[in-house]
Amino acid sequence: MATRKASTTRKAAKSKPCPDCATGQVSESFQVGGRRKRVSDDRQEALCLTCFGTGQSPTE
Repeated sequence: MATRKASTTRKAAKSKPCPDCATGQVSESFQVGGRRKRVSDDRQEALCLTCFGTGQSPTE
């Protein structure tokens, strides 16, 4: 009788969403001006530094 070989591949762990963002991007204010830097009322998209833009919780 033939024996079945056990699978050696692992299942991928279910990833959790990033606690700081949902899409991998966050909104930040920015400074404008030459000498006197003023904070603008507008917002710009920036890469989330917690998950580096993946949108998933970092693993340890």
